Amino acid sequence: MKDKTIDYILRATWQAVARMYNEEAAKYDATMATGFVLLSIDKEGGIPSTTLGPKMGMEATSLTRTLKSMEDKGLIIRKKNPNDGRGVLIYLTEFGKEKRDLSRNTVLKFNETIRQNISEEKFQHFCEVSEKINELIQEKNIFNHNEKTDNETHN
Repeated sequence: MKDKTIDYILRATWQAVARMYNEEAAKYDATMATGFVLLSIDKEGGIPSTTLGPKMGMEATSLTRTLKSMEDKGLIIRKKNPNDGRGVLIYLTEFGKEKRDLSRNTVLKFNETIRQNISEEKFQHFCEVSEKINELIQEKNIFNHNEKTDNETHN
């Protein structure tokens, strides 16, 4: 793995995780996206639809499709937001709460297995490196176009 780029390692790992979650979710006629939506909705208080997309990092069209499918399966219900007539609140049905618990247990099992197979020290390093990568990206410190490029500085 030494010759692999950081983005390759991140992408390959995330694709493996996504594939694993989708394979597990398929056993219950669901998808990873469905599971993450279930986990992102407050079990009792629901969530405004406008908050859900940004919370999950999901595009509006994908989220709309996922919510429609979840509604068709009886996992969620939509209600008008009493505080904002234009808004919609999304609530879990009893069936949705059951499936949310299943999704939660699946995520906890994954985390437990990883923690059992990786030392606490290595896990902390993984978290620190991930945080630093996110920080560098958020602060736009990767492609700072105000600096001269390598070609400009060598000429």
